[in-house]
Amino acid sequence: MAVILVRHGRSTANTASVLAGRSPGIGLDDLGRQQAADLPARLGERCADLVAVARSPLQRCAETVAPLVADLSGVPEIVIDDLAEVDYGEWTNRPLAELAREPLWRTVQRQPSAAVFPGGEAMSAMANRAVTAVRELDARYGGPEGSDLWVACTHGDIIKAVIADAMGLHLDGFQRIVVEPASLSVVRYHPRQTVVHTVNNTSRLSLPAPSAALAQTAVGGSTGTTEG
Repeated sequence: MAVILVRHGRSTANTASVLAGRSPGIGLDDLGRQQAADLPARLGERCADLVAVARSPLQRCAETVAPLVADLSGVPEIVIDDLAEVDYGEWTNRPLAELAREPLWRTVQRQPSAAVFPGGEAMSAMANRAVTAVRELDARYGGPEGSDLWVACTHGDIIKAVIADAMGLHLDGFQRIVVEPASLSVVRYHPRQTVVHTVNNTSRLSLPAPSAALAQTAVGGSTGTTEG
């Protein structure tokens, strides 16, 4: 049916306004733990349709999906290195207010395809590995013609890159996409057309049943269809 892209809950680094990157030991703060506890209820009846939970290897993602995985039976939890946060290199663990004064900051915001973090990763390389990982996982777990539902818990820039790709948007436009901590975004890959169902949902998720998602006719009189 679709992939539900879950950004990890609010972390201690989010609260401190520090660019955590891949630093070990960055867990959820009190609000983030509550957001993780609320995740199964926000997915509601769609939990019964999940066939896999993939996640970044970082602690804050593991903590975010832990309550969901505990509620599921027989659903694999898969750790995917390519869903890890951007390697920010020398920017790691620096305050965002300080980084905003760096010349590279403007490039990251306005032309991320040209940004390479000192001692770290290029934003274009991040987008390539993230999109490739999600598309490969969907080919494995998405079912025939996107009929199955799975979760990928990862990081803000990773999710924005995946959504930009699904929308046919150049990486230089991905900063226009907002993905808040604990938000849910939904993409369905299909041989004829990729569809973005939801972006930055911070409440209870509403998704059509698989049969409705595969319907040929659009709802609401628009000229588009779910299949193209």
